[in-house]
Amino acid sequence: MSAVAVYSYTQSVTYVADNILKCLKDIIRLSGLDPAKLVGEWDVLLRGLSSWIESKHLETVTLEIYNPENDALVTRWDVSIAYTWDLSAGTFWTDTDQLRYAIKKAGVVPSEAAYRVVVSYNKSGRPDVAGWSSCSLRATEGMARQSLGTTVEHNGLGANTAYWRKA
Repeated sequence: MSAVAVYSYTQSVTYVADNILKCLKDIIRLSGLDPAKLVGEWDVLLRGLSSWIESKHLETVTLEIYNPENDALVTRWDVSIAYTWDLSAGTFWTDTDQLRYAIKKAGVVPSEAAYRVVVSYNKSGRPDVAGWSSCSLRATEGMARQSLGTTVEHNGLGANTAYWRKA
C-alpha cells in the first residue's frame, strides 16, 4: 500500500505544480501582459516548484507585476501551498473561474509592466534547483491583500491564492 501512496503523492505534486503555473499564465494573460516569458521559463519553474513541493519546503509562489521604470510593485499574486495531502480525499480541481473574476475585479495592468516569479520557503535545507537564484520581494506598502481561498486541489495537497491591490 505504501508504494501506491508514494505514487499518488507524486501525482498530486505534479498536478499542483503544473496547475499553479497554468494559473499564473492565466493571471498574466488576463491582466493584459504577454505570457511568453513565463512560457519560456516553464521547465525551470516546474522543476523548482515540483521539487520543493515534493520536499515540503515550498511555502508561497509569488507573481510580482511591477513597473520596470521605477521598480515599484503594481500588483502581486501569492499562491500558498497547503500540505494536507490525504490519499483518501480523492478530489482534484482547479478553479479558473475564481481567478477570472478576481482579475476582472483587480483590473488590467499597464502594458509596459513586467513580471517575475519568486518563491519563499517554510524551512531551511531545501534542495537546490538549477536555474533558480535568491532575491527579495518588492514592498507591499500602501497595498491591501485580498484572499481568494483554494484555487488548486489534489487529494488535499493544494494552493490558496491571494492578490495585492492598492489600498
